[in-house]
Amino acid sequence: MTAGSAHRDEPHGSSLGGRLNWLRAGVLGANDGIVSVAGLVVGVAGATDARSPLLTAGIAGLLAGAVSMALGEYVSVSSQRDTERALIVKERLELAQAPEAELEELAAIYRHRGLTRATAQQVAVELTEHDAIRAHVEAELRLDPDDLTNPWHAAGASAVAFVLGALLPLLAVLLPPVGLRVPVTFTVVLVALGITGAVSARLGSAPVRTAVLRVVLGGALGMAVTYAVGALVGASGIG
Repeated sequence: MTAGSAHRDEPHGSSLGGRLNWLRAGVLGANDGIVSVAGLVVGVAGATDARSPLLTAGIAGLLAGAVSMALGEYVSVSSQRDTERALIVKERLELAQAPEAELEELAAIYRHRGLTRATAQQVAVELTEHDAIRAHVEAELRLDPDDLTNPWHAAGASAVAFVLGALLPLLAVLLPPVGLRVPVTFTVVLVALGITGAVSARLGSAPVRTAVLRVVLGGALGMAVTYAVGALVGASGIG
């Protein structure tokens, strides 16, 4: 097994970090879907008991949020991918113009990581001979030139995560009897937020209790405010 393939197969390498980042982004997308649509449908539920406005508002919020998340993620990741490609092109140019300086730079990176001068030099030489651009891009930029971020994947994942999250409050407010809609929605949403908060904290190695309290209290406050506004609008007879 070559040093390059060993690095690609390393379970704690950049590929694992990338998967964790995607998972964290998915959890946050679901959380956004829960909070956004919950606030919307609870506000409408405060104004009216009719099912049709709830369904219309919920679906509109779900679709608008999913599209917004997808577009935002696509633009963001496209910019990131453009930057990564530009860095790789720059690295190719530097390798063509100053191969000896680049070799010394690569050796210095491995010396900084703890290898002796002789070992670092040998590693740099062998990796460069095997695949110069991969060796430098992975060591200097922490990128895999064959596995750059994909904006379409990011957009799709964000949209799906948002939709899955948004379906919870939408179903919670539509399925129960009229008198139980708001209590059931509050309960379902707060439980779901607690779960997403805990998962997000675990992925980020943050205190779970603090993260859960923050997201649950924030969600509860948001729904309480929108419900109060909806109730005031409904009572006023506006619309």
